[in-house]
Amino acid sequence: MEHVDHILIVDDDREIRELIGSYLKKNGLRASVVAEGRQMRKFLDSQPVDLIVLDIMLPGDDGLQLCRELRVGKHKTTPVLMLTARDDQTDRIVGLEMGADDYLTKPFSARELLARINAVLRRTRMLPPNLAPTDTGAVLAFGPWRLDTVARHLLDAEGTLVALSGAEYRLLKVFLEHPQRVLNRDQLLNLTQGRDAELFDRSIDLLVSRLRQRLLDDAREPAYIKTVRSEGYVFAAAVHAQGQAQ
Repeated sequence: MEHVDHILIVDDDREIRELIGSYLKKNGLRASVVAEGRQMRKFLDSQPVDLIVLDIMLPGDDGLQLCRELRVGKHKTTPVLMLTARDDQTDRIVGLEMGADDYLTKPFSARELLARINAVLRRTRMLPPNLAPTDTGAVLAFGPWRLDTVARHLLDAEGTLVALSGAEYRLLKVFLEHPQRVLNRDQLLNLTQGRDAELFDRSIDLLVSRLRQRLLDDAREPAYIKTVRSEGYVFAAAVHAQGQAQ
């Protein structure tokens, strides 16, 4: 039987969620709707979904909190498209840094939402199986460094926190999940799964440069992120998964 993509819509506005659900069903998708985070958790425990449309303004836990929760739980690979009621750049940036794959500002057309959903699904499925996100330990250690993937903190040898932007964190996590493997720019874009303007085109090179500076990695003779001419980048150091940092 052909797979029909299952979309979960989380929105406390009954009219909006029913309108979206009806439109998606008319266009060949399976759609389910819930009103808030508690219902979302219960639904996800009962059956799988292919993508979550998540409103930011929700009663109880808001969409940003729920997105972060999804990204550290068993549904961390499920794509999330966030809806925001206002054209607020801060909401968009925070949403992307929490791990959202795309965003759409209300009011929007159902046709545009469908196009965004299809684009996110295509992008996340472009990755070959051997580059799928891995289920690693809470802490990824390399050299004297430790990346806590729950708290999203990078710690140096003395345990001092090193500030990372959301884009830098996502890129470093991708490298640590796929060490000793050459990744080209398209793969890095897809693996980071962000729509952040920082992560388009050859600006990946700029982001790598910034990440090297954070790791005190000499760009002329890097110990961690090495450039592979005409191919991309490889994380050259050994990576060890550990339990949750104390």
